Amino acid sequence: MGESSGSTFSYNESESSTTSSESHSNSTSRLQPISLVQPSQKNQKDKPKVLRVFQSVFRAFPIINPKCKFPTCPAVGVSTETHKSSTGNRVTGTLFGFHKGKVSLALQENPKCLPWLVIELALQTNVLQKELSAGMVRIVLECEKQTEKKKIKLFDEPLWTMYCNGKKTGYGVKREATEDDLSIMELLKAVSMGAGVLPGNTETEGPDGELAYMRAFFERVVGSKDSQTFYMVSPDAKNGPELSIFLVRI
Repeated sequence: MGESSGSTFSYNESESSTTSSESHSNSTSRLQPISLVQPSQKNQKDKPKVLRVFQSVFRAFPIINPKCKFPTCPAVGVSTETHKSSTGNRVTGTLFGFHKGKVSLALQENPKCLPWLVIELALQTNVLQKELSAGMVRIVLECEKQTEKKKIKLFDEPLWTMYCNGKKTGYGVKREATEDDLSIMELLKAVSMGAGVLPGNTETEGPDGELAYMRAFFERVVGSKDSQTFYMVSPDAKNGPELSIFLVRI
């Protein structure tokens, strides 16, 4: 993040991202007309088994030379298509939250689509900042299989036990996207990758009213109907923290 943004996620913020964030006033940040479109549902479908096996093997290789700082990366005006995976297996992931509030995760097919999954994580924004500064974060969301014969999709599970780097932090809760969630996604519509802050209502929320966000592409790997993993794609593999999010039903 930029040096002037003390409440943001702990990595460098691009200049274009800062400009975008500061250009919105408090009165308009929650009143944007929503122009996001419905996703195509392609992200809900499982990938061919051969591709899943290949990706799982590829991810088993060690990662060389992890760093602590996220690289400066373009945030506004970057075409999503230029970063699109040849397998169409990338999604847009956004982590956002107030400095002393809980972090939420929103997954979108691309920045122009409505989120198809929103989960409130059992982790405060400032705690996640500290974890990211160490260079590697592993978030595991775990739930139990239903004993009765109910066909519940993995992303329809309402409650998850959450672990961050092996430590249990509480429970993640799936929710429908709120008006505030949609307004945030709308404000970030032009942002493909980057980090920054969006202005909050400092009169009622105090100096911690700014909302920090981190947006990146995530590579989606389908293990089975009961497990999926999202690996954050850094624009520079030699810089930046590693962030992986595992959803598993046991």
